[in-house]
Amino acid sequence: QVQLVESGGGSVRTGDSLRLSCAVSGRFISSYSMAWIRQARGKERELVAATSWTGKDTKYADTVKGRFTITRDNANNVMYLQMNALRPEDTAVYHCVSENRPGVFLGGQYDYWGRGTQVTVSS
Repeated sequence: QVQLVESGGGSVRTGDSLRLSCAVSGRFISSYSMAWIRQARGKERELVAATSWTGKDTKYADTVKGRFTITRDNANNVMYLQMNALRPEDTAVYHCVSENRPGVFLGGQYDYWGRGTQVTVSS
């Protein structure tokens, strides 16, 4: 059974930093692209950042470009999201997700989701 477990969320102030982690079990992530998707209350889901299976290719939403960095440690089956210069509009539940087909980047078909970790940024 594949499980994705996020950690690292919390309540911070504008300008602070957080580092989210996503630990994966039941699947070797080295063949799968992964991403972080966030959902703010009353808003549509937003693809925040994505990484190819090697980590060589990444993509960021315009809203976080230059502030967030997605990385992965395939040897330990973990993905990260370093979030700097946080803003109130970054407040959301952040989910890590896994692409459902190996070797596909930005296919948009995410078959496994973590339950999410809450990030709250106050001004």
